[in-house]
Amino acid sequence: MSSWFERQLSSHQFQLAATALVSGVTVAGLIYGGQAIRRKVAVEELKASIPLLDEEHQAQRLNDFGVASPVPSAAREEERVAAIARRAQQGDYDEDLVDEQLTRTASFLTPPRFGKLRPSFVIVVGLGGVGSHCTAALARSGVSHIRLIDFDQVTLSSLNRHAVATLADVGTPKVQCVRKRLEAVVPWVHWECLNEVWREDQGERLLAKWDKGKGQKPDYVVDAIDNIDSKVELLKYCHQHGLKVVSSMGAGCKSDPSRIFVGDISASVEDPLSRTTRRKLRILGISEGIPVVYSTEKPGPGKAQLLPLPEEEFLKGKVNELSVLPDFRARILPVLGTMPAIFGYTVANFVILEITGYPHETGAGKGRDKMYDGILSGLQGQEEKLARSVGQDPMGLRIPVSKDDVGYLVEEVFRSKSVVSGLPTRLVLTRWRAPKDGNWIDHGWDGQKHSKLQLEDLVCMTKEEAAVHEKEVLKGGKPPEVVYDVDVIQLVERRRQEELHYGSYR
Repeated sequence: MSSWFERQLSSHQFQLAATALVSGVTVAGLIYGGQAIRRKVAVEELKASIPLLDEEHQAQRLNDFGVASPVPSAAREEERVAAIARRAQQGDYDEDLVDEQLTRTASFLTPPRFGKLRPSFVIVVGLGGVGSHCTAALARSGVSHIRLIDFDQVTLSSLNRHAVATLADVGTPKVQCVRKRLEAVVPWVHWECLNEVWREDQGERLLAKWDKGKGQKPDYVVDAIDNIDSKVELLKYCHQHGLKVVSSMGAGCKSDPSRIFVGDISASVEDPLSRTTRRKLRILGISEGIPVVYSTEKPGPGKAQLLPLPEEEFLKGKVNELSVLPDFRARILPVLGTMPAIFGYTVANFVILEITGYPHETGAGKGRDKMYDGILSGLQGQEEKLARSVGQDPMGLRIPVSKDDVGYLVEEVFRSKSVVSGLPTRLVLTRWRAPKDGNWIDHGWDGQKHSKLQLEDLVCMTKEEAAVHEKEVLKGGKPPEVVYDVDVIQLVERRRQEELHYGSYR
């Protein structure tokens, strides 16, 4: 047997077969080894190519066929929303869906009141933090016709307080941004977007009836402008043309939502924007009758303040060019993003209650006409008495001061406080100095006597202080600098300079 194996091993054919077998095994091993290495590398590469879920990758649910549905692009989604909105605004939208979406509001207001809100028309002027939140609330609550007026574009710095703007909206007009975003929520709302500045000479067109003057008159106008001159022009126009308007005062530098109130503009206090607006309106003959949303929060140590421009900007000159438009503020206004939203929703809430007739209370005007009449009568009497004290006949004497002037001086210039003691009660107006020439009456016109008194000559004191002032200064001949300390003198001068400034608008 062993000899047989020996013969086979020594056979040339066996050796060739063995060589072939070993060679085949070696080649097969190399091939399978190479394939294994390639598979391992390919698996590692595949694993590395799969993004982690904490990166910019959205995991998608599998559909019934075991594959992930493609996510529509943003552009295509916006086109779809716009198409739905166009159809809805043309009436091609199930009204039952609208009723279901608005059912909570309808239940709260009751159907009869809600029936007044649905067809209403509101104009919002200014679409910053306050205006955008107000618009969103009005649209979501059921107002079906909204006109938006704003010249500005969305900026990065406005995203901390804007209601609907996203990074994708930066650089686009605010009016279009608000419309586009809200169409995805309330597609049936009709919009008119005017990307322009409010100007009084364009008021008839900007505040015209719906559909270019063919439809209904606006039920309410919302003033959410932060430029004082434009704000005053808008409020004056609405007041003079009988348009219902509500105005938002300043939300900047405010942080206490419990201090936000709705009331007549004559009753608003501790609000610099409100004070300046109120003052300019009073100069135009409007002292009350405009509801406003304002804050009574007082400034204090550690609280935010209006920030000045950096010194290097002043050194460059032409600081006004830093504003978006001439006369628009260029300084930095610190804003806590929550406060414009609260202001905006408060404005929208007021408008909704007003349109529907829902019971609500707001702060009334001060109603100080009797007090102003009394102060004016006292000033007339004092002028006659002073003229009589120097031998002049005051019979028929007129003074160039009206009741509106009295209200303006007491409320706006002297903040309803005495310049001497700061007391707010038993106030009167009196001259600060006696005439230099000693003449209290101007006889420049035949048959007419009038006092030489000017508004900047008057100061506010209590009755008791005015009696002493008349004795010591007006009759006694002492200069005020001798009678009063430096703080009182400086306060009077500051108030006088303010009156000279604002008097230029009269």
